[in-house]
Amino acid sequence: MTYQVLARKWRPRDFASLVGQEHVVKALRHALAEQRLHHAYLFTGTRGVGKTTLARILAKCLNCETGITPDPCGKCSACTEIDAGRFMDLLEVDAATNTKVEEMRELLERAQYAPTHGRFKVYVIDEVHMLSNSAFNSMLKTLEEPPAHVKFILATTDPQKIPVTVLSRCLQFNLKQMPRAAIVARLEKILPEEKIAFDAEALALIARAAAGSMRDALSLLDQAIAHGEGRLNAVGVREMLGTVDETYLLRLLEAVAAGDGPTIAAIADEMQARSLAFGGALQDLASLLLRVTLAQTVPAALEQDIPERERIVALAHGLDPELVQLCYQIALQGREDLSLAPDEHAGFLMTLLRMLVFRPDGVAVSEKKQINKIEIQKKIAFDGDWPALVQHLPLSGGPKELARNSELRSHDNGVFDLVVQKAMGHLAGESYREKLQAVLTTHLGGPVKLRVSTGEVRGATASTLDAADRGARQEQATRAVKGDSFVQDLVNLFDGRVVDSTIREKQR
Repeated sequence: MTYQVLARKWRPRDFASLVGQEHVVKALRHALAEQRLHHAYLFTGTRGVGKTTLARILAKCLNCETGITPDPCGKCSACTEIDAGRFMDLLEVDAATNTKVEEMRELLERAQYAPTHGRFKVYVIDEVHMLSNSAFNSMLKTLEEPPAHVKFILATTDPQKIPVTVLSRCLQFNLKQMPRAAIVARLEKILPEEKIAFDAEALALIARAAAGSMRDALSLLDQAIAHGEGRLNAVGVREMLGTVDETYLLRLLEAVAAGDGPTIAAIADEMQARSLAFGGALQDLASLLLRVTLAQTVPAALEQDIPERERIVALAHGLDPELVQLCYQIALQGREDLSLAPDEHAGFLMTLLRMLVFRPDGVAVSEKKQINKIEIQKKIAFDGDWPALVQHLPLSGGPKELARNSELRSHDNGVFDLVVQKAMGHLAGESYREKLQAVLTTHLGGPVKLRVSTGEVRGATASTLDAADRGARQEQATRAVKGDSFVQDLVNLFDGRVVDSTIREKQR
């Protein structure tokens, strides 16, 4: 017999074996027991949480030869054929590859005919948000007046793209991402059946990498078993995933707490020697800083069974809460900037050294806001040219638009006062301001306080300067075209004219 991958072999075949979606199972079981059946169901959720699996189980419940039931027998021809993927009245359609209205019309035309074998003809349309608007309109008529023998089960990872007219005609269930504990429990049940030895830490690593997807967890488990040649241990799983041993990260934070730069550099060198992924290390460092913050602010929320819990709690007591928040932001920004660094090791080391530069050495909590102004002036290198500074800031989205469309009214001792037009008042929101402030702090190498107000913009902004520059280049291009002798000959020969709006500056 050929090998069957674990994700298919251990796919749940009834409600009892489906884990992590108890809220959906409870509602569906009750509806089936009471025979309160809807003609269209919509299952939403991220990949691998069980949308298609749940659709097949529901199809079995509707077509089991024992009757409509929340507990299909699993033995009749309908149940076994659905499990095998060859039930004539269960039609599974991938909307990602069947988006055209003609294909949907052909599908719905067949829906008018009675089932050939089962009680209901069940249409499972996966990634339904990929259908075209015309296809949705074609489906809408059938959803409004569905034949009694037809049930629709729609599945999607992006319900926001489904027209409201379709949503309103479906019974919607949102499937949750699998909790790590549920994934671990499922893997602990599967591995003894597969006669595979394992350790608990290896399963925890797989559950974390699966990011809430049971299917991804089973695929990773397959890969880990092959990688470990039939054995499953934490060392092998870490090597396979390219994840960083958390002891490295704990040592780094302990060095940050102690202000020990040489140790930080030595640990970074150790990680480079082992070819560890620095991008993943910064991601894991941010997760560790989250745990430290939980230990500081909501101790009960910190998991009791995580490895190295005592060291995390010790860090929570030894690190200033505001420093932890700053380190978290630096880790996120450092990961984003990693591709811009000379190399990943340099980018990783610079990120960690920033945590040392910004730590409030020898300053008590109550004194943090009274930092010497001269010290701040030394840290901030800024000549007052705001539009020029904006060109060098690694920004995107709303914070970028705030920076480009604002005028710098004043700056003093690290305090920047910006003004945006009232028509763009939405850019002055707290979220954009905080993100721009964080980027400025990192870019200028010192603490920055950013204030944003709305009013009349009297001077030039980065946006208006760019527009003026584009206008000047466009005017220059227009003059060049109209002054070209060949163009002049064409105009004179054919009594033509040059249409200014069609002239484009040559791309650099």
